[in-house]
Amino acid sequence: MSGAEREPRRTELGAIGQALAILADRWVLLILQRAFLLRIRTFAGWRDALGISESVLAARLRELVGHGVFELSAYRDGRTRHEYRLTERGLRLWTLLTAIQVWERDWVAPGGLPPLLHERCGRDAEPYLGCGTCLRPMSARDTRTENGSPVATALTGPPRRGGPASRAAASSEAIGSPRLHRRTVRPGAPADPIGYRPASMEILGDRWSSGVLVGAFLGVRRFVDFQSGLGIAPSVLTDRLRRFVDLDVFGSRPDGSYRLTDKGLAFFSVFAFLVDWAQRELPVPAGSAFSITHTFCGTASRPVLLCRACGGPLERRAVRFVLPADGAPCGGAPRR
Repeated sequence: MSGAEREPRRTELGAIGQALAILADRWVLLILQRAFLLRIRTFAGWRDALGISESVLAARLRELVGHGVFELSAYRDGRTRHEYRLTERGLRLWTLLTAIQVWERDWVAPGGLPPLLHERCGRDAEPYLGCGTCLRPMSARDTRTENGSPVATALTGPPRRGGPASRAAASSEAIGSPRLHRRTVRPGAPADPIGYRPASMEILGDRWSSGVLVGAFLGVRRFVDFQSGLGIAPSVLTDRLRRFVDLDVFGSRPDGSYRLTDKGLAFFSVFAFLVDWAQRELPVPAGSAFSITHTFCGTASRPVLLCRACGGPLERRAVRFVLPADGAPCGGAPRR
């Protein structure tokens, strides 16, 4: 039985829960980043670039094909071989992946984001989050979620037979299910010079960590509410909350609550693109959808990346990354 076949049924989850089950894994994020940044399309290309074991790489690529993020395409190189091409669903992840690097640029490693050339104005875009309706900057502080969707509904869908306990169990089984093949890095693999930073991987490279972050953006503050909403074991939750405090993403309060710091609130751009992609690309169970409203213009906005140089929205086909090392253009926005 394949890894994809052993995965829990995604349609039992809310759209965001499905997205976390697909994307919240460090190897998946690095595979996708290299597909965009370096236009890697072959098994050998990812294996050599990432120092990932062949069994883990095969499992992750199989999952991404199964979820419609990649598709297999045959080509001739003396004999018939296959490469992995991003589907339209996969290509729409470019804003999410770029938003991760923008957060790293601003809060983790200044200067670490390769220049993103905006071909419309010819300058480094220095992208930032904006509202797709009014094209003004957008942040966590000037938005609200409509319909008051609680974390349990957003992640696991609306209540079903068995009530809250069964819903928490479904979350625990599906979102937190461990990946196969835990031995992931070949001995002696070199340090990754352009990959996502450890801080980002602490937040997004683990399903439970990502679920805790989503909960925080949906208004969860207390240990007991994170636990009941996610169906997470107390020991696992304690570990994730400690990590977030150590990263200065959460601040702990004397009353026992946890609040997003400025650094954590800045991760809202990643959250906004995750929600947008999930609800546009994945099945949304009735009663679990919600929208992010930009209070400045009062509309349920689709998030966009804006160019700091010209103020215009960044479109995938009109941007490209340039690696500082050699000045060569990179595939931050594959043209297919």
